[in-house]
Amino acid sequence: MNTQFPGPDLWERTVGDIAATLPGATAVFRKFKIDFCCNGDLTLDGAAHRRGVDPDELERALEALGTGAGDTAAPAAMDSDELIGHIEACYHEAHRRALPELIALSRKVEAVHREHPKVPAGLSDALRQMQSELEQHMAKEEAILFPAMRQWAKGKFDIPISELRHEHDDQGTLLRLLESLTDDFVTPDGACRSWQALYVGTAQLAEDLMEHIHLENNILFPRFAATESRA
Repeated sequence: MNTQFPGPDLWERTVGDIAATLPGATAVFRKFKIDFCCNGDLTLDGAAHRRGVDPDELERALEALGTGAGDTAAPAAMDSDELIGHIEACYHEAHRRALPELIALSRKVEAVHREHPKVPAGLSDALRQMQSELEQHMAKEEAILFPAMRQWAKGKFDIPISELRHEHDDQGTLLRLLESLTDDFVTPDGACRSWQALYVGTAQLAEDLMEHIHLENNILFPRFAATESRA
């Protein structure tokens, strides 16, 4: 191998660890449809076999990142306060901006093209459910979890992170539903501009949400793992 990866052999490391410490790895995992957020505890070998991808091709793609990462800092290098601010600004606000427009677009596409065999019937319902659950989840983080983490040195940390991980799993299930309803965000031939915009926007939402969950599950939460509620 030309690239030196720190720690255990690459194939023995978890995909969550690789995503957290190797800039660019998340894009590779998305390309190969490797779930690095909700199933970040799988080893790279286990994740490759589960997905049925070519291990050699996956390894080459990760190796190529060694010289292409440039000066981009891995999120793991951020301190907790900086990382929390990054999550709130780049993901919480992005979800709040994107979902209302996507819900409106999906309603339009489902109504106008209801007779089309490829119409994403049920997409607006799935997006509304995602919006409702995400808003509750993010509000809980912003009002309780993140302030507690920022004040970690001043008091006992007793926020049930395990509950938030379960909510992430629920969001992962909704992400898979979005992929199924949209044929992996591929529009049919002749799709109108609204349909194209809907799939481009929904694909971006899915990408952002996967990155959001990854940053919390694999980087932020483990820093406070010793005090997680395991009930």
